[in-house]
Amino acid sequence: MQAATRRLPNPEFLLTFDAAARHLSLTRAAEERFVTQSAVSRQIRALEDDLGVTLFERRHRALALTAEGAQLARPCRSVVEQLQQAVEQLRGARQRRVVTITTTPGLAALWLIPRLAGFTSQHPDVDVRIDASFERRDLVRDGIEIAIRYGRVDAPVGPLLFEESALPVCSPALRATGPALARPEDLAQHTLLRLDDRSAGGPLEDWAPWLAASGVGGLQPRAMLTFSNYDAVISAAVHGQGVALGRRPLGDDLLNDGRLVAPLQGGLASPRAYFVQVREDARRRREVCGFERWLLEQARTAH
Repeated sequence: MQAATRRLPNPEFLLTFDAAARHLSLTRAAEERFVTQSAVSRQIRALEDDLGVTLFERRHRALALTAEGAQLARPCRSVVEQLQQAVEQLRGARQRRVVTITTTPGLAALWLIPRLAGFTSQHPDVDVRIDASFERRDLVRDGIEIAIRYGRVDAPVGPLLFEESALPVCSPALRATGPALARPEDLAQHTLLRLDDRSAGGPLEDWAPWLAASGVGGLQPRAMLTFSNYDAVISAAVHGQGVALGRRPLGDDLLNDGRLVAPLQGGLASPRAYFVQVREDARRRREVCGFERWLLEQARTAH
């Protein structure tokens, strides 16, 4: 005689628990499940009543898993992932494949987007979604497959995309009609375009290291314009608003097509670089691996 099947909790409650356990937030779990926050609270309490244990500690503005909650969260996540993979496989090639990538606004605007048509022409069945943000996204929590991370050269988080160097750049018109710009000292007669690094939550390249390396560490420019985004700094340089500290190879396309020029020699190697990080479970998908290979190939051919 076949053994009786033990009753499982309501699957909807388990899915809600999985979302809350991953986000540790009732608000974000509600957004993911497309229900109200009060509905999430009711479902979790119903699941706790069914199991006879407390799954979360309720803290101010946050949740924390109890030991019992952590014990349930691991197999629950595993089962949900297996179901998601099975559904993807069943849908197969009939459904368009999606790769979501997160990176900084500067890299997205100046390097990635100008090259993206090459990938989409080779892979018309893959939709690419770009999350351009200074916020460091969690790949698992936010459902993102690939990140291009900006970090220290000596602390890689994945394969190296490219290292970075800095040198002054300006528009051809500013070089031709503005004050002389043949030596580092001449920058004192110009407006320097600067990136405010506080918006990015970490140290980004600024003028001080380059000026110090060029022997003019105490230089005072005629004026300074400060921007929160690097692509805005470069846009101001293209439009003749001043001299920017170009970050190569991000700005190489603009130098190659003549929209910017580099009047001073002497690029300064940056202690930071760009790395490609892929969510581990996403490596099973060929479109994700294909996009990673394409990124690395683009970086190699650009040099």
